[in-house]
Amino acid sequence: MAAQVEIYTWSTCPFCIRAKALLKKKGVEFTEYSIDGDEVARDKMSQRANGRSSVPQIFINDQHIGGCDDIHELEYSGKLDLLLSAV
Repeated sequence: MAAQVEIYTWSTCPFCIRAKALLKKKGVEFTEYSIDGDEVARDKMSQRANGRSSVPQIFINDQHIGGCDDIHELEYSGKLDLLLSAV
């Protein structure tokens, strides 16, 4: 069973595009919430993300991972695969 990955994005955000590219490269299926201009959705994301309001915000199995830099740091340290394989 695959990990549940969710990502909140803006369609033109370069950091969102970069984070999604990493997930796609790894063959990870994810649910994307495009919140362009939707302040209600952004507030919901911010509540889930411990007050962070920048995009992207990424969750793996309901655990807040952080943004683009955070997911790439996990990848470089070898910890992302562990999170993705934990179900």
